[in-house]
Amino acid sequence: MRAVLALLMWMSAAGLPSPADAQSDFYTATSAEIAGGRPGTLIRTEILNGTPEGASAYRMLYRSVGLDGRPIAVSGVAIVPPGPGPAEGRPVVAWAHPTTGVQPQCGPSRSGGIFQSIQGLRPMLARGYIVTATDYPGLGAPGVHPYLVGASAARSVIDSVRAAGQLPNASAGRRFTVWGHSQGGHAALFTGILAKRLAPELDLVGVAAAAPATELATLLSDDIDTDGGRNLTAMTLWSWTRVYKAPLNKIVSSGAIPVVDQLAADCLESLTDIFSRLRPTKALERRFLVDNAFAEQQPWRALLSRNTPGLLPRSVPVYIAQGTSDTLVRPQVTRDYADKLCRAGSAVQFDALPGVGHLLAARDSADAAIAWMDQRFKGVTPPSVCALSQ
Repeated sequence: MRAVLALLMWMSAAGLPSPADAQSDFYTATSAEIAGGRPGTLIRTEILNGTPEGASAYRMLYRSVGLDGRPIAVSGVAIVPPGPGPAEGRPVVAWAHPTTGVQPQCGPSRSGGIFQSIQGLRPMLARGYIVTATDYPGLGAPGVHPYLVGASAARSVIDSVRAAGQLPNASAGRRFTVWGHSQGGHAALFTGILAKRLAPELDLVGVAAAAPATELATLLSDDIDTDGGRNLTAMTLWSWTRVYKAPLNKIVSSGAIPVVDQLAADCLESLTDIFSRLRPTKALERRFLVDNAFAEQQPWRALLSRNTPGLLPRSVPVYIAQGTSDTLVRPQVTRDYADKLCRAGSAVQFDALPGVGHLLAARDSADAAIAWMDQRFKGVTPPSVCALSQ
């Protein structure tokens, strides 16, 4: 019980936002609207109230590209500090959120708690950064959410930065960083891998990730005997069988499929949502997978490998924070990934957070991550622990 509560509280992203208040018609775009511009161009915006630090905030619907190469609409939020921007443009931090669900109603921009869920928002605004927060495809705007699909998340992050540059009085510059937690840490790493190819007009100066999902096969295999791990695996399989047309019935027992569908339909926006997941999650103890070693079977093995982040360009420095008491994303797996980056020549700052679990990794590392990003915007040579780890 404690394990599943910890996982589900993590998924709700520390703040337990109030139920969605956005109008659904904002998120629905016609085919002509979606195809009417380049990736990152705005389809529509609306002003959000209740912003901190006197900032201006906008709910955005913007154009991006799906995994099949076709144009799609993606939703998100951008928060702009008050006052005029500098001549060179404001730096942009793209926040990549942790798990909130896998269906459109679960997009963070639909929630009244969006400003509380972005870790470090106030100090980032105080430093003069524009902050974007994509929902990712299929969350907010209609569509199937490609959960833990790296290329999809990276595109939506990058296009949120492009979209922010079109907001009134935003004065967005070319330089940006990405800052994410768990699922969002996975998205941040893939953004680092793909940014130069997808958006050569932008300048990604750093990637910051708290407890990122890295080795996906290990993540799902290690956690499958826990309530939290079964919950995570259920959402991944539900999404991937729709995104990739992978056969769910060959992996999940017939009796468990309705439970997986029930979990997939629930968002994580309130304590009520959390407790509503307890019974179906416990039901997966009795029946779930036909074979717990599904990660070794095709097509799942290839899909897990495809969506496991690899090396970043050496020109992109990386900040990684990891709680030492994390039982969902294992600390040694994250450290092994950081060591792999080091061996490839990346500049890596690795912060171990003593006694911190998965839920609070982003909250407890936000100040350090923001200070690190600030140095990247200022052009300071990035620090690295790599020499110490050799």
